Amino acid sequence: MELSEVCELIVDCEHKTAPTQESGYPSIRTPNIGRGRFILAGVNRVSEETYRLWTRRAVPQPGDLIMAREAPVGNVAMIPPRLQLCLGQRTLLIRPDRSKVEPSFLNYFLNGPHVQGLIQAKTNGATVAHLNMEDVRTMELPELPPLPVQKRIAGILSAYDELMENNQRRIRILEEMARTLYREWFVHFRFPAYEKIKWVDSTLGPIPLGWEVKNLGQITAYLNRGLSPAYDENGDSMVINQKCIRDRRLSLEPARRQTKPIPAEKRVRFGDVLINSTGVGTLGRVAQVYEDLGTSTVDTHVTIARPESETDVDFFGCSLLGLQATFDRLGIGATGQTELGRTAIAGVELVCPPTLIQRRFGEIVRPMRSAATVLQNQIGMLRRTRDLLLPRLLSGQVNLEII
Repeated sequence: MELSEVCELIVDCEHKTAPTQESGYPSIRTPNIGRGRFILAGVNRVSEETYRLWTRRAVPQPGDLIMAREAPVGNVAMIPPRLQLCLGQRTLLIRPDRSKVEPSFLNYFLNGPHVQGLIQAKTNGATVAHLNMEDVRTMELPELPPLPVQKRIAGILSAYDELMENNQRRIRILEEMARTLYREWFVHFRFPAYEKIKWVDSTLGPIPLGWEVKNLGQITAYLNRGLSPAYDENGDSMVINQKCIRDRRLSLEPARRQTKPIPAEKRVRFGDVLINSTGVGTLGRVAQVYEDLGTSTVDTHVTIARPESETDVDFFGCSLLGLQATFDRLGIGATGQTELGRTAIAGVELVCPPTLIQRRFGEIVRPMRSAATVLQNQIGMLRRTRDLLLPRLLSGQVNLEII
């Protein structure tokens, strides 16, 4: 059968950019569509009037699916309850016929290897990978299992997603706790015994007596970009690239293997802060290495900032995680390729407390940040397990009665 045979409708988006505002209805663009779920951080928002205009063809409902037609082509996410949204450019809406297919099952199925393989075959060779509406409507599907089996499969896979979402919520809480403490101590200067401090003037305004204004070059032991890798999927070392740095976190899924020897200073270490130093829209993104990554490095698009021995790792990391907007503004170059240079990074000023206060801050936030790293690794393991299970469940290779 074709996809259109198990759907009530498949409709295209408006082929123009919706006017945005600070609040309102989410406008889902391709970067907001992950594999199975929406990524709403930084989503565009539109007014009531724009929402009505952009939903004239169909009002998106819970259980409907939205597919990305470009970059990343083929990603599908299902609309959850109580989320009102409209389609942004290069997306399309799929409404499953619930008498034929369970929406959550179809969500997993379209994100699974069979359909994603079809999509890649359709878009291979194109300058910009792009799905046509007709290609989506006429997409050939194998025979689907009965509805009760579909619901059972969706229930098993959604259990993994719920565990991952719970971990994500816990990570956000832990990260916010660390950020709040950082702001209290080092932005608002409400650190232990702050009532007794005396104030002195500085280039960044009044600061506590005994504190100093330093630039990043003064508190880093190493500040430089990585190497030009010799990529090889069987290589013995890992290369972290700019795609690995997102949402102030480090993801190793987009990392690649390589064979070139890595100079000692370019080997990534615990506590290093990695800064995306090229590009437009992504410039200045920051993540801190908070575990042992073995033999690994970064490529020439990423800068390693390594704290010197007297600077606390957690103070250093939390300080730089708050400088993404600053790093972005410091980029120079043409519109198509902006660069963040080492000199610009080294010249950024910040207020540095005495080492004793830095260390005390680190002692408090380290358990929070370590727990967040453990939870992030658990998410990775859950995702890999789910992705291994997905094709086996969809193909009937796994006996549902034993799960």
